[in-house]
Amino acid sequence: MGVVALVAIAVPATLRAQEAVSTDTVALPTSAATSAAGPALSVSATSAPPKTPAEQVGTLPLDAQVRWLSHAALSGMLADMSDAALVSLFKSLDPLALPRYLKNGPNGYPSYEFTMLRRERIHDRWPDRADHMLVRVTRNPLRVYAKWLPDGAHAGQEVLYDETERPDEMYGHLGGFLNVMAMWTSLDGSLARSQSRHSVRDLGTEFITQQFLAEGKKFAEAGVTRANAIEVKTIDGARVVAFTYETPGQPDFYAKKEILGLDLRRPYFRTAESFDNAGKIFESIVFQNIAPKTFDDAAFNPKNPAYSF
Repeated sequence: MGVVALVAIAVPATLRAQEAVSTDTVALPTSAATSAAGPALSVSATSAPPKTPAEQVGTLPLDAQVRWLSHAALSGMLADMSDAALVSLFKSLDPLALPRYLKNGPNGYPSYEFTMLRRERIHDRWPDRADHMLVRVTRNPLRVYAKWLPDGAHAGQEVLYDETERPDEMYGHLGGFLNVMAMWTSLDGSLARSQSRHSVRDLGTEFITQQFLAEGKKFAEAGVTRANAIEVKTIDGARVVAFTYETPGQPDFYAKKEILGLDLRRPYFRTAESFDNAGKIFESIVFQNIAPKTFDDAAFNPKNPAYSF
């Protein structure tokens, strides 16, 4: 369930309850981004709340449980439930209901923008300060723009990736003297990995969910069919249902323990924390404002005058 691995960029666990809160408090680069398409993608998309009471969902067949979760999330019913009711609900579900709900997705948006906080232990050093990042992503083709914001670590760094241009390289300035000299570098090179073990291609909500699903078989083989703990947490303003999974440990599993925070309105994880065999945290991720958007070509062009390449 190596679900908390994410990014070529780094830091903690914090965020807001809304998915599209204004980021006016931070000076962000601009682009011709506009709110995305129709209701199916809109963060305000809703559905009718399910008729079955939450306390009876655990008695339903698996497929019905998954449909109930989807309708309850989109309608706002999950977000309106009390902490105790949410814990009781998820404890009552079939062990396969959460993976199936996440698999059905969508785990992100075809084109979207988000801010995130991230820390990662590199060379056994836990950062004193979180990276605070603005990220713009499109899928099919995959294109990524990321900027480290002024109130976080590594402020001012920027990277661009476009798989249609150079699938194995990214463009950017990543620190030190490179802050004033942009360059192309390998996705797997020492420079790209100096702040993270993960690729810029992994940025986004999809990566954590897909890692969780990919390791599901290993979990089952190890006898881990249910979360060791389920609780409701508010992490820097974001209310999530937190699932704690404990495994036999590394290296067979990504982490000895992982705590994953499920968004209450969409089928993806909003927060993630990973711990090593000694119980030390080695990675923490929080997705903040998440909003579907469309972008013009300038959003992924290093010559964009709003960027500092």
